[in-house]
Amino acid sequence: MPAFFRHLLRPLSLAGLLTIVVVGLTLDIHGAGAGARWCALGLFLLLFALHSQLPTRHGVRLLAAVLQTGLAVAMVALEPRTGTAPILLVALVAQLGEHWPPRVVLALALPANLAMYLVLKHVGFSQPFMVVLLYSGFQAFAALTAHYARSSALARDALARVNADLLATRALLADSARDAERLRLARELHDVAGHKLTAMRLNLRALAADERVAGLEGLRMAEQLSGELLADIRQVVQSMRDDRGLDLATALHALAAPFPRPRLQVQIAEGLRVTDPQVAEAVLRLVQEALTNAARHGDAATVWLQVSEEDAQLQIDIRDDGQRAERIREGNGIAGMRERLAEVGGRLQLARTESGGMHLLARLPA
Repeated sequence: MPAFFRHLLRPLSLAGLLTIVVVGLTLDIHGAGAGARWCALGLFLLLFALHSQLPTRHGVRLLAAVLQTGLAVAMVALEPRTGTAPILLVALVAQLGEHWPPRVVLALALPANLAMYLVLKHVGFSQPFMVVLLYSGFQAFAALTAHYARSSALARDALARVNADLLATRALLADSARDAERLRLARELHDVAGHKLTAMRLNLRALAADERVAGLEGLRMAEQLSGELLADIRQVVQSMRDDRGLDLATALHALAAPFPRPRLQVQIAEGLRVTDPQVAEAVLRLVQEALTNAARHGDAATVWLQVSEEDAQLQIDIRDDGQRAERIREGNGIAGMRERLAEVGGRLQLARTESGGMHLLARLPA
């Protein structure tokens, strides 16, 4: 299901849309200015439904919120007698509280309520101040409810990111521990079993040189088997050493699994392994910071990660579908990426995608 419809089916969105429709049912469809009322309400409903899908770049979403506020006040002016038009401001403030910090909600709600008071006073409405005060209470309740829902969602996402970090780090530590154990066993086989087999072969050769036992078939067979066993052990030791390396794919999938948004799509070259734990950790932190930036600054829904090896270098290609300004400002997050990569001899290139998302290209020693 597309993200737009998933958003509309959320309880808060459905409640807001239903409220707007009910307000529409109370409108006078035959009186003067009916066309203007329906046009204003229809545009308000459309902007309400599309608010979360509007890009944040160039202040488009904020401009839409200002326009919605003006339409709600206009509805109060066009339909002052029914008393239902101010409900639109309650629905609007709830929506703003879900997407914007409190200072933005307050900056839009205060002028809107002041304008509503002036409109009601101008048309001769009885006790306009009390009406505005009553609806302001409803707006405050709606805004606080939406704000706490937004804070809860942000806290949940932050917890998911911390959990993802712990899972990825645990995967790297487990793989590093297995790698260290393989290396220890390889050394034990080489130093202990290999040493004793070599000594046994030397003794068997010395016995074979003795004229009294030189012709025994069992002695010759024992010397041959000891040589084959020593060669097999050396081959096993070499295989265990060649199999060293951290499974970066497992750690990255563990990092991506708990993220609710943005969704991380990982593509890793088959058989790619990293032998240096510091390089593996740098890759994990790079991807983690890219996810955080995509969610916080680009409002991205998807991040694509491609890990490959080219010219004896590890190449990390990260793109997202967020919306950013044409000029990307490098903050602490990007600076931290560059510093971490520089510690392991890597470098970072930064650009924008054609759709306005972030494109990060990092190269590290493989």
